[in-house]
Amino acid sequence: MPTWFMWFIVLWTIFLITVMFIGGYFMFRKFLKRLPKEDGKSILDWQEYYIEKTLHLWKEDQRQLLNDLVEPVPELFRDVAKGKIAGKIGELALHDKIDELTLDYIIRGYILATPKRDHKFLIKKLREKNIDMQPYQELLESS
Repeated sequence: MPTWFMWFIVLWTIFLITVMFIGGYFMFRKFLKRLPKEDGKSILDWQEYYIEKTLHLWKEDQRQLLNDLVEPVPELFRDVAKGKIAGKIGELALHDKIDELTLDYIIRGYILATPKRDHKFLIKKLREKNIDMQPYQELLESS
């Protein structure tokens, strides 16, 4: 057997094992989110519940803003990101028992649902739309 072919087999094996570990990691994370907590519902169950209960509050321009905010997320994960953010916004809205969804809830929900590294894009997008970030500085710094 030629030496180059043996190296090809070794590298191909390393590549396949790496890809399987990466896929397994993401599948395991999804599995953990599906496990029921103490209350009998999983994280994803609660997220779906909040979205379902507040779907009537969303107007077209608010949906468009949410789409703009998740624009930097790779397309493959965009729906998951939108669901997580919309779920957090819904949780805030139900907790405060509001009748109308405002920009304040969308921004606060985005900040609370996303990691700190994603807040740079939020700040950039809100500056483009001339929205004051001052009320959200404490949230941005604490999360």
